[in-house]
Amino acid sequence: HRLHLCFWSELCIFWFLMLCTLAVASRAEIAEEEDVLVLKKSNFDEALQAHPNILVEFYAPWCGHCKALAPEYAKAAGMLKAEGSQIRLGKVDATEETELAQEFGVRGYPTIKFFKGGDKESPKEYSAGRQADDMVNWLKKRTGPAVNTLTEVTDAESLIADNEVAVIGFFKDANSDDAKAYEKAAEAMDDVPFAITSSDAVYSKFEVSKDGVVLFKKFDEGRNIFDGELTKDGLLAFVKANQLPLVIEFTEQTAPKIFGGDIKSHILMFLPKAASDFQEKMEQFKKAAAGFKGQILFIFIDSDVDDNQRILEFFGLKKEECPAIRLITLEDEMTKYKPESKDITAESIVAFCTQFVEGKLKPHLMSQDIPEDWDKNPVKVLVGKNFEEVAFDPKKNVFIEFYAPWCGHCKQLAPIWDKLGEKYKDSSDIVVAKMDSTANEIESVKVHSFPTLKFFPAGEERQVIDYNGERTLEGFTKFLESGGKEGGAPAGDDDDDVESQVRSSKPPDGKHCRLTALKQDERILQLL
Repeated sequence: HRLHLCFWSELCIFWFLMLCTLAVASRAEIAEEEDVLVLKKSNFDEALQAHPNILVEFYAPWCGHCKALAPEYAKAAGMLKAEGSQIRLGKVDATEETELAQEFGVRGYPTIKFFKGGDKESPKEYSAGRQADDMVNWLKKRTGPAVNTLTEVTDAESLIADNEVAVIGFFKDANSDDAKAYEKAAEAMDDVPFAITSSDAVYSKFEVSKDGVVLFKKFDEGRNIFDGELTKDGLLAFVKANQLPLVIEFTEQTAPKIFGGDIKSHILMFLPKAASDFQEKMEQFKKAAAGFKGQILFIFIDSDVDDNQRILEFFGLKKEECPAIRLITLEDEMTKYKPESKDITAESIVAFCTQFVEGKLKPHLMSQDIPEDWDKNPVKVLVGKNFEEVAFDPKKNVFIEFYAPWCGHCKQLAPIWDKLGEKYKDSSDIVVAKMDSTANEIESVKVHSFPTLKFFPAGEERQVIDYNGERTLEGFTKFLESGGKEGGAPAGDDDDDVESQVRSSKPPDGKHCRLTALKQDERILQLL
């Protein structure tokens, strides 16, 4: 009997050890690529148990923006691992792990979510920049104190050396109202590290004689001293106004900072870096920028870079027309402005920006020249210069497609639209037309996606009806025959429902190509 019990005890111990071994082996199966955990549905829960704080990128192998992010993402993973941090970075191929992607509401590539404390139910959307330092700072803010305490000069020197931008609050009393306001500001910012010190040695090292806040940076002036009333909002405005260079180059990495910031008025200088006078023009641009800090963001775009050609096209520019200056506001509606002078000098740029700030500039609306044969074919060709007289002809019912030449959905629609034009070519009161909205802009009609279909019924009311029905010849015909009632809605009433760029393992294939992406931080990348 005793031998029997001993046998079963040993057997239980054996199975327990086997289960432990299997658990360890299973955990070891989470592969890594350049310090990034490779996550799948089969190991996701286990990864969260082993590493409660994980930043996870949901990507598609064909996505260019995911490829561009990869080296910075791996660098951030390596930085955290080298520090011995408990925070890990992982990635999920959402085209293979479709159930995971659907579970976490992945609607675009890359989508980056932070799982804190092993919580799978409510991951936090990553909202900072695409560079390694941005990711590391954001993660440290999310998992540690919003403000680090500096007791030694070496601590402060390391903070400044390790970060592009860092903020230090100098407060003798860490419990003062000013110090508390400073901490609240720090809690509200994810992409800049904040620290606090009361050390006399740190005060002396950085030549600070009284309580205050100093922003340290590796560009422009090197440091900025806060001199306003010390409030949360005042500090946030100060940091946001000074955390970017006077002139920032547009790249895939800087795009989230550019479009995710509070400054929605941007002036862009299109100039090839290889130009012989590049440095001279850059100095003039930077000189002008100093007077508009916090009002207008000054952005440089290398017009020779292939990935930037879509931006040139958006502003109606060609490479051979650069250097050039344009200004755009990214409020509810995008509005573009063009300077009268082509000179790129500090004086001309300051004058242009001053007129804009004072509200004295008129929007610049692009238009091609009217083609000689614009009305030769069944589908009439409209441009900015002939739009008004055709679209708002009180005797005609005009159905217009607003398209982009590069838009795949517009190309798919083209043969159907041609058939519609052919069907009504002899009609006395129905006109089928199209307009290239990348080269022509209309003040009275805002185009937010491609293709956009709008109906302009006859009459003096200048009414505009959006078409929301099926994109078939039959659907278009019913719409026209019903006078715009079947399949239509008053302009602006539609919810702009756009298929997400990624709902499957295939490249983007939705109803529209987004244009409003220009208004929203990293969505700019999906357009460009």
